[in-house]
Amino acid sequence: MNSPARSPSGGRSNKKFDRQVDAVMWASRALVGIAAASVAEVEDRVSIPQLRVLVLVGTRGPLSLAVVADELGVDPSNASRTVDKLIKAGLLDRRDAPEDRRRLALTLTPSGADLVQTVTDHRRDAIAAVLKRLSASQRDNLAVALDAFADAAGEP
Repeated sequence: MNSPARSPSGGRSNKKFDRQVDAVMWASRALVGIAAASVAEVEDRVSIPQLRVLVLVGTRGPLSLAVVADELGVDPSNASRTVDKLIKAGLLDRRDAPEDRRRLALTLTPSGADLVQTVTDHRRDAIAAVLKRLSASQRDNLAVALDAFADAAGEP
């Protein structure tokens, strides 16, 4: 005999919860499409892993190579190769960390900051175009829900 489907909370399947999951998945597909289009704006200059490093350094401030490797979930040697390519391309700079001259800090160069800003501007414009199709009340509700979702996912 087949047992009833279980929801993530361990109870019987909940059609409302399933619809909520589907709605988030549909929205994530739309956001992935926006993100992919923004990456296409710079794909002739950097790879996706390189862009991840630039965005990480740009959003979190000066970082050590070890922190970059840890945040990306890669070996320090892989992170080092990516960072070296970005330094050679003039998008990233490596200097002594102000708090400890024995450590190095990675920062964006003006060109690196411009590249990250290009991607960010593209995403912001595309998201704004979608949000303009919603009422002010829908936008407010969406912002609250997405803040809660990001918090539950552990986003800083």
